[in-house]
Amino acid sequence: MKKKNIFGVLLLLFLALLIGMRLGSRSAPDHPFFENFNEYPIVFAHQGGNLLSPGNTLFAFERAAEMGVDILEMDAHITKDGVLVIIHDKDVDRTTNGIGLVEKMTLAEIKELDAGYWWTDNEGETYPYRGQGIRIPTLEEIYKRFPDYPVNIEIKNTESSIAQPICEIIRENKMQNKTLVVSFFDERMAEFRQICPEVATAAARNEITKFVILNYIFMGGLYSPAEVAFQVPESSPGIVVGCPVFISGAPTRNVQVHVWTPNTREEIQKFIDIGVDGIMSDRPDILMELLGR
Repeated sequence: MKKKNIFGVLLLLFLALLIGMRLGSRSAPDHPFFENFNEYPIVFAHQGGNLLSPGNTLFAFERAAEMGVDILEMDAHITKDGVLVIIHDKDVDRTTNGIGLVEKMTLAEIKELDAGYWWTDNEGETYPYRGQGIRIPTLEEIYKRFPDYPVNIEIKNTESSIAQPICEIIRENKMQNKTLVVSFFDERMAEFRQICPEVATAAARNEITKFVILNYIFMGGLYSPAEVAFQVPESSPGIVVGCPVFISGAPTRNVQVHVWTPNTREEIQKFIDIGVDGIMSDRPDILMELLGR
């Protein structure tokens, strides 16, 4: 067989493979989580508004809820005695008056700490929330305090798996349609989806990378998302939120684009103008003002 004929056969086989993959691909199914929102972009209070008050605390979430934000965003870790607590770091050093890893501390020890100890808005000249009784909350406390409020929970890469306990609390509080779960760690995200398939999830790191690569080679239609949202930084190597890959590519797979964390008026307005589906900010007050809400 001549080389030209061989090339033609290989090309036809390749095209047939692509067609088969395209026919077998699917967009993300509609999820009732997004029925909670009538206006876009969706306003996420990142850690409750970390530049307004101590983040990941009931105090911050209460302030954000009073503003009328759409989603309370938070981070989950687990204590030594198996309780899910809301804190960003794997240790308590940066935000509290204590020292140590969350997973090595009991809930009782965690609750002794001052979660407003190091918060400052003037580079350390004052610490206005010290001694005000602000504590690290549990996920259970969040759900009990805000039984109808949509939440975004980031699963951290803890030593102990927290997929099962998070799923149990979501189900016990009947928050399956008001919770969006994300983890940047693919194994943690896959584990949670297997245990709790009814809850909406965002893409993990490798899923985002796969989507970007396929779109750059004009094969985005081959991507079958397990997620309903891409939650991405303003920019990072290989990812520019304002590029067509996200703004035009994601909707074709029925996946929303949420960006974190623009905090100045200029940054926030840029993403409003770009038309992302959600904006996650430490200054939800500025975002709400710019949106006229």
